[in-house]
Amino acid sequence: MSGIYDTGLERTAANFAALTPLVFLDWAADVYPQRPAVVHGARRYTWTQYRDRCRRLASALEAHGVGPGDTVAAVLANTPEMLEAHFGVPMTGAVLNAVNTRLDAPTIAHILDHGEATVLLVDREFSGVVRQALEAASVSPLVVDVDDSEFTGAGERIGTVEYEAFLAGGDPGYRRTQPVDEWQAISLNYTSGTTGNPKGVVYHHRGAHLNAVGNILTWSMPRHSVYLWTLPMFHCNGWCFPWTLAANAGTSVCLRRVDAREIYRLVREEKVTHYCGAPIVHKMLVDAPAELRDGIDHQISAMVAAAPPPASLIAAMERIGIDLTHVYGLTEVYGPATVAAKQDAWADLDLEERARANGRQGVRYLLEDAVTVLDPDTGEEVPADGETMGEIVFRGNVVMKGYLKNPAATQEAFAGGWYHSGDLAVREPDGYVKIRDRAKDVIISGGENISSVEVEDVLYQHTAVAFAAVVATPDPKWGETPRAYVELRDGATATEHELVEHCRAHLAHFKVPRSVVFGALPKTSTGKIQKNVLRESARSSESFQ
Repeated sequence: MSGIYDTGLERTAANFAALTPLVFLDWAADVYPQRPAVVHGARRYTWTQYRDRCRRLASALEAHGVGPGDTVAAVLANTPEMLEAHFGVPMTGAVLNAVNTRLDAPTIAHILDHGEATVLLVDREFSGVVRQALEAASVSPLVVDVDDSEFTGAGERIGTVEYEAFLAGGDPGYRRTQPVDEWQAISLNYTSGTTGNPKGVVYHHRGAHLNAVGNILTWSMPRHSVYLWTLPMFHCNGWCFPWTLAANAGTSVCLRRVDAREIYRLVREEKVTHYCGAPIVHKMLVDAPAELRDGIDHQISAMVAAAPPPASLIAAMERIGIDLTHVYGLTEVYGPATVAAKQDAWADLDLEERARANGRQGVRYLLEDAVTVLDPDTGEEVPADGETMGEIVFRGNVVMKGYLKNPAATQEAFAGGWYHSGDLAVREPDGYVKIRDRAKDVIISGGENISSVEVEDVLYQHTAVAFAAVVATPDPKWGETPRAYVELRDGATATEHELVEHCRAHLAHFKVPRSVVFGALPKTSTGKIQKNVLRESARSSESFQ
C-alpha cells in the first residue's frame, strides 16, 4: 500500500492470520474448558476433551502420511466422530469429504475415486454398501471402522483399525497446521447428482469461517446454545454448524436418525434450544402426538431450508411454539446464504400473512456480499415488483472455490462475476427474494409460465395433503400442463376431483393441475422431494407408484 497509510511493514504473523474455523476450537477449549461440547447417549465430552480427541485424530492421520491437499472421506452418522473429523482432518491441512450415507455403492465409489481419498472413516451401519464401493473403486484408502455404542446393528468391520484405537496412537498436544492462506480447501461436498455423477464442491477456510460466524449473527444465537443434530453433517458440512458450535461454545447433541419421539425426548432432557432441517423434519414434529411435547416449556428455535416451505407449515410451527427461521442456499454457497429476516411490523400481521412473509427466501446473510435476481437474457437486475422473474445469483466470500476437476462447469457457474443458482425468483417491493421455481421446473403451458411452487403452495393449504409436487406433463394442445403428485396425511382422504376444485378456487384456471397422482413421494436423504423422478414419470405418462 502506498501513500500516507504505508506503514513500511508488510503483513506479519503479528498482524495478519488467514481466516479459518479451526481457531474456534481452541477458543472454546481455552475459555470454557469444562463446559459440555458433545452429548451422545452415555458419551459426554467437555471442550477440553473434545479438543484432545480432535488433536489425536489429526496426529494419527499425519502419522499415516496425511497432509495438505490430501482427502479424508467419512461415511458417518451424526456422531461425535463426525464432529471430530470437521476439526481433526483440516488440522493437518487435509480436506474433509463427508459422504452422503444414503448413496448407492457406485456413486460412493465415484466420489472416493474423484476425490482421491487416502483415508476413509466408516460407521459400521454403512459398512455393507461401503465394502461394495471399495470393491468398485480404484483408490485403496486406509479404512478406519467407527463403532458407535448407540448403534445396535450388526454391521461388519471392514477396516484395518478401529477408530478409538486409531485415536489412541495420536497426540493430544498436537499443534494444527495453519492454512497457507484462507483460500486453501477445507472440505469437499458433492451435489445431489440427479443427472449423471455428482459434482464436487470445494469449500475454503475463509468461507467456512465466515459462514460459521454468520450462522450465529443471523440466528441471534445466545452463547452456549444447545444444538440438536437433526440436519445431516454430510449435507454442506451440516450448514457449517460443527464450526458454529465451537464459535458459540455451545453443545452438540448427536442424533443418529430423525425420529419425532427421540427428538422431543432430547429437547426435553438436554434442554435443546436450536435445530435445523428440511421441511419434512419440521412437519414430522408438527404431526407428532401432542403428548410428546409434554414437559417442554423452554424456547426452541428452528431453521428450515431446502424446498420453499409452504405457509401452512410455518403457521403450524408457530402454533406449537417453535420459532422458525427460513433460510435458503445451495451446496455451492456453504448451505444457508439468505434469510427471511423478520421485521417488527410482521408481528401485527395475521398468522397466515406472517407465515407468507416468513416463507420467502429473503435477504443476504450478513457476511455474504450480495444476492440479487438477474434477468437471464440481459444480465440486469430485475425490478422489485414481485412479478418479474429472473435467476438468483450470489457474490462474496461465502461462495464455493469451484467444482473439483471441472473447470468448464466452474466457469459456467460463475459467468458474469456471479454464482448462478439455477433458481428462478422475483424481488418483492421490500427487496426480499421469493423463489418461484427451479429453471427446469417452470411449466410452460400454451406460452404461459406456471410456477410449480405456487401450485404446490395451494395444494398444501388442503388439510388432507402431507406432501405435494407439481411437474409438467406433455400435452398435444398446450405443449405441457401441470400434473400434481400428492402424498396424503395418515388417515386422511381426498379425491382427484376434490383437489382439482380446491386449486381452481385459488388459482387462475390455466395453472390448475389437469391430473393428480396419489402415493408416497420419492425423497432424498435430506428430505427434498425428487422432482426429477416425478418429471420422468410424467414424461412417460405412467402413474408413479
